[in-house]
Amino acid sequence: MNQDAASAERGHEAGHSHASKSTNRTRLTIAIAIVSVVLLVEIGGAALSGSLALLADAGHMLSDLFGLVIALLASILALRPASDRHTFGFQRAEVLAALVNGLILVGVAVFVAIEGVSRLLAPASDQVQGAPMLIVASIGLVANIAALLVLRGGDTKSFNMRGAYLEVLGDTLGSIAVIIAGILILTIGFAAADALASLAIAVMIVPRAVSLLRDVVGVLIQSAPKDTDVEQIRAHLLGTPGVLEVHDVHVWAITSGEPVFSAHIVVSPEVYADGATGELLDRLSECLTAHFDVEHSTFQLEPAEHAGHEHDQHR
Repeated sequence: MNQDAASAERGHEAGHSHASKSTNRTRLTIAIAIVSVVLLVEIGGAALSGSLALLADAGHMLSDLFGLVIALLASILALRPASDRHTFGFQRAEVLAALVNGLILVGVAVFVAIEGVSRLLAPASDQVQGAPMLIVASIGLVANIAALLVLRGGDTKSFNMRGAYLEVLGDTLGSIAVIIAGILILTIGFAAADALASLAIAVMIVPRAVSLLRDVVGVLIQSAPKDTDVEQIRAHLLGTPGVLEVHDVHVWAITSGEPVFSAHIVVSPEVYADGATGELLDRLSECLTAHFDVEHSTFQLEPAEHAGHEHDQHR
């Protein structure tokens, strides 16, 4: 491919990426509007019917709404360029917001679980009204399905879009649980179905909250991203002509889907003698990009005599 063709292809890909991100923001905005309306309806329905399950689903939906807003803000903040003050830009804001979201999820799950068990042990004197409960939950289900259809056509490679889709999918399952409880209350008068449905929603919340918090903590303590095999990366780099040793390897993530890599590379004397350090750096960067999807990498090239007296902690 000649240089002009390659340049045109890169321009086309950049334009496609920009259009895709713009479309994702539009889809997120529509989903946020849908979820916001349903959240208000569910809060009102919970107050009217006395349903803990509806209130639990509303709490679940509030957290999911927060997650959708995070995804939208993250897509906007990601457009802001890095600066001397914020050298990596503002991508870490997504991680901090996700931490808050995870804590909210845990709080909602604990409250719902305690209240659900309390209602099972000491049923409330007022009967839960199944009809408004069923109507509101059905409205919620239809709205959640509409939001799923909006988000489904988004960029499947986007972490934010995948996360947003899963947020709404969780709401959909919650609405189904409330509908089942409403039907049981209306048909056989099984009032405990409301408390049981709320506990089921709490159980659905906990695994996602734990997973989210685990991922957030992993980023904040700069652990290697999941599915990253440091030894495999080291082996690939060692296979590059001119590389004698790879040490002081660090792999972490700025935010989800944005891995960063740095390493010290001991190179053969011929690389320096031939003035081929620039070519070697290009090959190393291309290796990480092609095989491990790492766009941001830093290498310190050093001759063997320098590596021989580095401190042990850098190995």
